[in-house]
Order: sequence, then structure tokens, then C-alpha cells
Amino acid sequence: MKDWWQVNFPQGQQSLTITDASGYPVKIAYGEKGTGKPLILLHGLGSWSYNWRHSIEPLSKYFRVICCDAKGFGFSEKPLGRREEEGHQIIELKRIIQALCDEPPVVVAESLGALIALALAGQNPDTIGHLVVINAPIFTDKLPHWAMGLLAKMPLEIVEIIDKLRLPYLFAPLVKEVMAIERRKVLFDPSILTEEDIYWITYPYIELQGTLIKVAEELQIAIRAIENSLAKKPNMLTKIQNNLGIIECPTLILWGDQDSWFPVIQGEKLHQYIPNSQLQILPNCYHDASSGAFAVVNAAIIEFLKETKYR
Repeated sequence: MKDWWQVNFPQGQQSLTITDASGYPVKIAYGEKGTGKPLILLHGLGSWSYNWRHSIEPLSKYFRVICCDAKGFGFSEKPLGRREEEGHQIIELKRIIQALCDEPPVVVAESLGALIALALAGQNPDTIGHLVVINAPIFTDKLPHWAMGLLAKMPLEIVEIIDKLRLPYLFAPLVKEVMAIERRKVLFDPSILTEEDIYWITYPYIELQGTLIKVAEELQIAIRAIENSLAKKPNMLTKIQNNLGIIECPTLILWGDQDSWFPVIQGEKLHQYIPNSQLQILPNCYHDASSGAFAVVNAAIIEFLKETKYR
């Protein structure tokens, strides 16, 4: 299989070292293509830059597209033996932007990436110039999938043993089959998921130690935030919700009309909370919009940025 980074970016996979939220240096994998104003693509939980495979080339005709893997995901460094704190992703996204962009970029973000981008826009309004969020888990009251709930409740020590024994690698065919089944469930047209897609989607879990631990850790942070939100205790999710009204940048909200993980009513609610926002419902679209509705998503992004004079 050809190196995905080399195929999609002129300089292939590049590396950026930032100081993470805990004060440690960490290498972030990224690629960039195109010239002009910066546009950053952010993936969701358990995914990596590959999820934007259909958007890099079309958007790079107009912008300097930067595709990065969040710390611990994809090809970015996975610090082992350290526990993450709630909100670390927000700090690290800000530092990535500061390192790679000489002006506030447009941030296009999906799922958990969208939640992080909303948090940063609410905390530091000057950091993001324009914002596009897709199927954001901003008003959720539960984890959307049974496997997520299982990992969120499993002691991290057990997950670490599974990872250390390289069980995902040893049972690679099973891992690929299970993940293929689950990924097809979030696509309106499951047939578009190719064997190459399955190879790259599962690659970090099978080949790169630490991915499963990272996913479990982030899910445990998420479930604590949801539980504290429901119990009216201090938590990051409620804080992000409370800051939505002060987001200043032009914002486009894209939402799959058949997203069973986060129903479209949540997108409508988000639109009401953000003053300078537009809402576009994506027809025939489940949760995985960047793969399942990429043509409509790309066109919507380009039109939005043209209308709001970002280009």
C-alpha cells in the first residue's frame, strides 16, 4: 500500500513539536497542500487525517489546507504512561494553530474535533477566523455507541495490557472486519467504504502502539463530563455550552439529516446559540459526513467562505 501522506501532500508527512497541556514536548503529524489563507481540518474521536481524504484536493485549490492528527491519534506521538486532563485538546489545538498559522485560520472540524474547535472559539475568540463544525457532540447526554461505553468503563490498566500484548495486531483480520461493519453503519451508502479505506482506518490500531489506550482515555474523559453535566456538577461540556454565545467568528454548522448519533435537532439548537452562524442540513447523510457526503460538504465550505469573504 502506498504511503498515504506521500500520495496526498507535496512534502508528505511532516512533523511539528508542541508543548502539550501537561508541559511535555509531543510530535504532531500533519500534511499541507495548496497556497493562500490557512484552513485546518480536524478529525473526530478514534480517527485521523485520513477521514478528510476526499476534501484535501478540492479545498487546496483555494486554500492552504493543513491536515493534522491530534495528539495520540493517527501518526502523532502517543505519550504512554501519562494520564490526560479534561480540556487538554483545546490547549493543544491552540498551540498547533499558533505554530502553523500566521493569521487566524478557518477551522473545519468534525464530531469531537468540532466540539474542541467550538471550545477554543469560545475561550479564545481571536484564535479562529472562520469556523465550520460538522455533527458536533455539543448537547449529547450519552456516548453514542455501545463499544464506546465499554471502553469508557474499562479500567485503563486492562486496556494497556491489551495494547502491550499487541492483541489488535495479532487479531488484525477480526479488527478490520469489526471496524468495517461499524464504519458502514455511519454511512448513508455503506458500499463506498473500500478495502483501502478499511486498511487505513484501522492502521493506527493495528500497527501503532498506544492508539487504543488513547481512545479509551478520551472516552473516559467524555463520559465523566457527560455524567457531571447531568448531575449539574462543574464540567467541560457545560462550560463549552455556556461560551457558545460569545463565539465571534462566522460559523457554518453542517449536520447530517440522518445522524443517529447526534440528531439534527442538536444542530438546530447549536445554530440558535451561536449569533453569527449558518445552518445547513446535509441530505442523505449519517454521522460520517466527511466521507459519506464529502461533495456536499466541500461545496458548502467553499461557498460559505466565499460569502463571508475569507478567500
